[in-house]
Amino acid sequence: MQVINDKLKSWADDLDAQTLAQAQRTARLPIVIGHVALMPDAHLGLGATVGSVVPTEGAVIPACVGVDIGCGMAAVRTDLTAGDLPDDLGPLLRQIERVIPAGVGQGHDRRPADNWLEAHRPRTELDSKLEKKAHLQMGTLGSGNHFAEISLDEDDRVWVVIHSGSRGIGNLLAQSHIAEAKAVAKRLQIGLEDPDLAYLLEGTPEFEHYIADLRFAQGYARQNRDTMLDALLRVFFRFVGRGRERERVNCHHNYTEQETHRGRILWVTRKGAISARAGELGILPGSMGTDSYITEGLGNPESYHSSAHGAGRRMSRTQARKRLSTESLADAMKGRTWLSDRARSLVDEHPDAYKDINEVMRLSADLVKVRHRLVAVLNYKGT
Repeated sequence: MQVINDKLKSWADDLDAQTLAQAQRTARLPIVIGHVALMPDAHLGLGATVGSVVPTEGAVIPACVGVDIGCGMAAVRTDLTAGDLPDDLGPLLRQIERVIPAGVGQGHDRRPADNWLEAHRPRTELDSKLEKKAHLQMGTLGSGNHFAEISLDEDDRVWVVIHSGSRGIGNLLAQSHIAEAKAVAKRLQIGLEDPDLAYLLEGTPEFEHYIADLRFAQGYARQNRDTMLDALLRVFFRFVGRGRERERVNCHHNYTEQETHRGRILWVTRKGAISARAGELGILPGSMGTDSYITEGLGNPESYHSSAHGAGRRMSRTQARKRLSTESLADAMKGRTWLSDRARSLVDEHPDAYKDINEVMRLSADLVKVRHRLVAVLNYKGT
């Protein structure tokens, strides 16, 4: 861990000038208490750095949470081993595709969200557009770096892993509140180095509205991952002929929670970071073609009991499409069942576009310890 100054500490050893400057702008906000903690996978983001932990008092920064509220990981350890898997997982990939829609804007025709939405409505009513999106997109994967995988751990036990968030409803709610925070800052003439660092003050109607929607979207994201895990496990166990769930982990890595640190009640925003309290299980994914890790938190107070959320990007999507090839992607994915017929659409998710997950884990040694190392045998992504 490197102490950059009294307001910024970093576990990353490859910060570029832009990322460092962005993190320093966040750390200088008057609402930030203590220091901003940069995780080993930190990289440039919108407004606030991806891979940062931002403690604030009496206020929250909507753009720091980001537009995929509650995005995170979920995993299930099954009672199956590598020997239970058939040689050809291609048919399973197509079955997963049928039960878990993936891609931009994709929705569900079975409406698995109905009961959950009735029980977990936000304090503010959803308009008809958001209501429809919430019903249609529960149990769907999305696009970008979201994925579903079948993996093996160090003992050849089979795991199912999901990466996804609050889908379209979380995005629309976030965009609305980010715009509202900017309007409030302008009205109150709050001077900001970056408009995306606009914050909402506790005790105001705008703050209460945001927190209500935030908690709804975080709950939606968690339920979305559980819904997909349940659907995937059903088709997977049917495909293999047997199987049971033994352990489940589900964690956010884009979210805010109220926590107590050093005797102060703070809003801790983790943007591309997970909670890593002592003994708490977490999931740190690599990229398609690389390993993922099930971790146990060490409760490091300097990171506000947090850790990295995986292998952060080292190339933008545009850079990846220009520099990387479908041929090298196919080489990286050898030995795995994946959507090889759509390789051209997946080049921006090439493993070389991401940081080395093993290096991220090395830098995380005082944040988490490794419980399991997972190697994917099947990868499914939205295109």
